[in-house]
Amino acid sequence: MALVINDRVKEQSTTTGTGTFDLDGAVTGFEGFVAGIGDGNTTYYALTDANGTAWEIGIGTITDASPDTLARTTLLASSTGSKIVLTSGTHTVFGTYPAGKAVHL
Repeated sequence: MALVINDRVKEQSTTTGTGTFDLDGAVTGFEGFVAGIGDGNTTYYALTDANGTAWEIGIGTITDASPDTLARTTLLASSTGSKIVLTSGTHTVFGTYPAGKAVHL
């Protein structure tokens, strides 16, 4: 299992709750997490709820399954101070590089 970062990885889902995120496929013009990150690898992710008001940044583990999944392994930041609770609607998750993890001069 490696930490993989890739550009233009974005999917949507109708998953509810605070657990593992079922991935519904890549958004048009983007790659899915299995293609862009790889099965069993971890990545930084950003998740926004269907309303676009609650958000979460974390480290997740990708699984190639039916459906593909992103396990919300480690919370780094969120609008609520904890994993956001997803309710009904279509939520968006995408690969990111958190500012708190960036190395710069």
